[in-house]
Amino acid sequence: MLMQRNAQAPQHRPQPRVLAALLSWGAGLCMMANVQAQSYPSKPIRWVVVAPAGSSLDVIARAMQDRLKDNLGQPVVIENKPQAGGTLGTHEVAKSAPDGYTWALSYNGPLSFAPYLYPKLPYQPLKDLQPVMTTTSQPNVIAANAQLPVNTMREAVALLQASPGKYNFASVGNGSSSHLTMEYIKAVTHTYAVHIPFNGSPPAVIATMAGETQFIISVPTVISPQVKQGRLKYLAVTSAQRYPLLPDVPTVAESGMPELRGFEALAWNGVLVAAGTPRAVVDRINSALNAALHDAAVKERLKAAGLDPMGGTPEQFAKLIHDESIKWAPIIKRSGARID
Repeated sequence: MLMQRNAQAPQHRPQPRVLAALLSWGAGLCMMANVQAQSYPSKPIRWVVVAPAGSSLDVIARAMQDRLKDNLGQPVVIENKPQAGGTLGTHEVAKSAPDGYTWALSYNGPLSFAPYLYPKLPYQPLKDLQPVMTTTSQPNVIAANAQLPVNTMREAVALLQASPGKYNFASVGNGSSSHLTMEYIKAVTHTYAVHIPFNGSPPAVIATMAGETQFIISVPTVISPQVKQGRLKYLAVTSAQRYPLLPDVPTVAESGMPELRGFEALAWNGVLVAAGTPRAVVDRINSALNAALHDAAVKERLKAAGLDPMGGTPEQFAKLIHDESIKWAPIIKRSGARID
């Protein structure tokens, strides 16, 4: 009887007028999105760079700025917000209006590492932000003050093992790849050096040249000029293979220490907007960014700074954020690194 009653139960279907209204509403939303994309952008764009002036991220934004204006027909105004390891600026974009007029240029620290470092991170990278495009990827280099009595990665580890806590290392910010690269090395080599975070690479470089910190990990962009002037010296590069722009600098994996066999840690960055930004607008931004990034003059400027242009789709950038998060989560846990 129960089966019979269920079989005879009336089917609840939308009334024709309701269905027509729903279809009309959906079509209206699509039309609004298309109109918004066609008119985008109609005013200047704010580009939040989550690193200080003179940093590698700042170099990227300023190299692309003029080409973006040409492609979009509107000024792109750069605003540097390096505070809190880049999480402050990244969060500001995450909570901005989802209209495509506020961008973030952020990196692996705020995007893939921060969820495991900050117990009260106010945003979820892939929930509150929409990835648009990867801009560049490059290794970090590990360098030392020129007066420090070490010239190789193996010698640096031996120095730290002999004097735990005596030496400091500078990073470009809490939760950055430069911070976690050293934390990982410390964990697997059973060494200890004091972490001194800075808001970006320029002040970290200055501190290491002055001897306030003895080691620094950063992208080659800001290290290379100081090495050429004899103020810093290279110890290793963090890519899996030797970096073509620094072919004489050995990799961390080449140090000969079994604990560091197969080591690789890259610094990457990209452009994001607030989640909920219409896909047509995201695609418009992506197209403009790719065109600017692959402009011959922009590529030449970036490569001269040691930056490897990437480009690509929003999906590729989202996958990079996800995959790097999965890779570094156990490393962060193992290192015990936390940021209050």
